[in-house]
Amino acid sequence: MHKKLKAVCLLSGGLDSATCLAYALKEGYECYALSFDYGQRHRVELNAAARLAANLGAAKHIVVRAGLGDFGGSALTGDIAVPKGRSPGEMGQGIPVTYVPARNTVFLSLALAWAEVLGAADVFIGVNAIDYSGYPDCRPEYIQAFEHMANLATKAGVEGRTKFRIHAPLIRLSKADIVTLAASLGVPFGLTQSCYDPAPDGKACGACDSCLLRRKGFEEAGIEDR
Repeated sequence: MHKKLKAVCLLSGGLDSATCLAYALKEGYECYALSFDYGQRHRVELNAAARLAANLGAAKHIVVRAGLGDFGGSALTGDIAVPKGRSPGEMGQGIPVTYVPARNTVFLSLALAWAEVLGAADVFIGVNAIDYSGYPDCRPEYIQAFEHMANLATKAGVEGRTKFRIHAPLIRLSKADIVTLAASLGVPFGLTQSCYDPAPDGKACGACDSCLLRRKGFEEAGIEDR
């Protein structure tokens, strides 16, 4: 029997990361889901991540504490208001205050560490460079640069035992494309959590950039958000 390749999949609990995990599973990988408690105001997403990992069939799911909230500097981790009600044009201007300094570099570094321990060569991340994200660590050139670094910085890479690959299958998709892909992969939309500023009970605010982009994606895809 052919043994499945292992992969580490970053899983925030949101729509994009859930779709990325479902994609990796469909590609035949044995997936190890990795989530982070980094001091985010929307920590309720970790509950969503746990539900998604179990529902989709991850081999294991762990949550690692990464103290980015100790630094602040972002609307997601500090005393900065989350923007609400912005137009697509406003979202497309510059880097938003919801950018968390060096977040994906920290997350990918820890994913790389786990991958090396597991003997996995593949790391999946659900970043997206389209639809107004504006985050510098969601760009294709960043992913390529990190992959290059990964093979310089690890024992497995230097010894030639492993050629690390950073997969970002959603990076050039619109939100509508992601919704369509998620539906085809059977992602349980009702288990995902996208809101940047949810109520204490987890209810989405409906007005932050993430909520608005999610709504736009579902509307353009012609699919109901359950």
